[in-house]
Amino acid sequence: MSPLLARALVFFTSAAVLVLEILAGRLLAPFLGVTLETFTGIIGTVLAGISLGAWAGGRAADRFRPFSLVGPTLVAGGALAIAAPPLVSRVGPLVRGGGPVEIVAITAAAFFAPAFVLSMIPPIIVKIRLSDLAETGSVVGRFSAIGTAGAIFGTFVTGFLLIAAFPTKPIVFGLGAALVTAGVWLWARARFVAGIAAGLLVAAVATAALVVVDSPCQRETAYFCTKVTADAARESGRVLWLDTLRHSYVDLEDPTYLGFRYARLMSDVIETTLPPGPIDALFVGGGGLTLPRYIAAMRPGSESLVLELDPTIVEIARERLGFDAADEASVAVATGDARLGILDAPDGAFDLVVGDAFGGPSVPWHLTTREFVAEIQARLRPGGVYTLNLIDYPPLGFARAETATLADVFAHVAVIAPNDYLQGRTGGNFVLVGSDSPIDVAAVRATTGLRGGTEPAITGADVAAFVGDARVLTDDFAPVDQLITQP
Repeated sequence: MSPLLARALVFFTSAAVLVLEILAGRLLAPFLGVTLETFTGIIGTVLAGISLGAWAGGRAADRFRPFSLVGPTLVAGGALAIAAPPLVSRVGPLVRGGGPVEIVAITAAAFFAPAFVLSMIPPIIVKIRLSDLAETGSVVGRFSAIGTAGAIFGTFVTGFLLIAAFPTKPIVFGLGAALVTAGVWLWARARFVAGIAAGLLVAAVATAALVVVDSPCQRETAYFCTKVTADAARESGRVLWLDTLRHSYVDLEDPTYLGFRYARLMSDVIETTLPPGPIDALFVGGGGLTLPRYIAAMRPGSESLVLELDPTIVEIARERLGFDAADEASVAVATGDARLGILDAPDGAFDLVVGDAFGGPSVPWHLTTREFVAEIQARLRPGGVYTLNLIDYPPLGFARAETATLADVFAHVAVIAPNDYLQGRTGGNFVLVGSDSPIDVAAVRATTGLRGGTEPAITGADVAAFVGDARVLTDDFAPVDQLITQP
């Protein structure tokens, strides 16, 4: 084997493993969400495959003629890569929203094997190229460096280019097809004709499985698996799903209709705590742009700025959720990370800030900390209000910690949720409110009651009791994914 071919194979297979590792996050997101725990499970499982694959490849190279192993190993690795998406689609619904055990189990089922097999290639190549024991260090070091360079290349090209340009499954298929093609060519050079047929058969079966299995996504973005579904009970109702989360409800004909309980509670806060008339609002997270359009309809003359991470979500709002030019006259959307976007917003510019950003079931951790809440406080006018939607279940570690964080910044904090939530018997959506002016929770309760709602609003000593000994979240300590409890 020529030095150039040997280096190319180590570079290519090392890159392939990292491509699969990054794409694993997108394939698993519809079932597990986008959380630190999900990526921890993926990274750990793939690293285990790399480690054991390198060990197995070295042993195999010592026991068999190493050149004869390269082709079959590439074919097997490519076929296993192609098979990963169908496996995720089959197993994913069984572990939807699971914890660490389920995350590792589904990751191992789909991605351990291709990482293991492809990681056998570098030690096999080292064995082929090692002709003089006096050069062992140089040969091993050279191919280790090449493999690392391939891994870096695979990481950058996937994260910065491929995911933004193509859907996930075609990327996996193209990668697997390239591996199988290279393996068949090398296998043919080793004159294992029967092996060529077997490799092509495996690839064909895996490809057929990929085509047959439906994707849970209607459209993949760089961040989310998305779909829009109709509300069977309301002809004009639409629900936007981001990964596993029902993120937004939009009525195509009536922008004042709020389909989700938390949105109705936020509207109670807005109508109760802010004076009548137009307001200036900042939204951290856009989704279906439900509340910005609600405010525009209920308070003509209002202006909203929405900080939305994903530009494709805005496209979906225009194409499927009725966000049109008339809406854009009062609702401006800036795409990008809200933690950075808020720095461009002037201090004291807003009467209202609404937090409704999610990555899976959790608020992205960097949007939960004392430092970020302080940035929000700085952009509120006197009497302004920050209201935040979050999801948690007993023992309510995140809900209590985020409430403690708001209380560390704002003079007054309120929590609105059903009694069973507040008392820790069950959980779901909590609405938190922070302001430097007193929050009239009695008035909020009355407004909620007028529309038939029963959720209490608490403040003062009741909020302190709810928080208990929860720690304030900071940029140095915000384990949001670990604090959240799944239902």
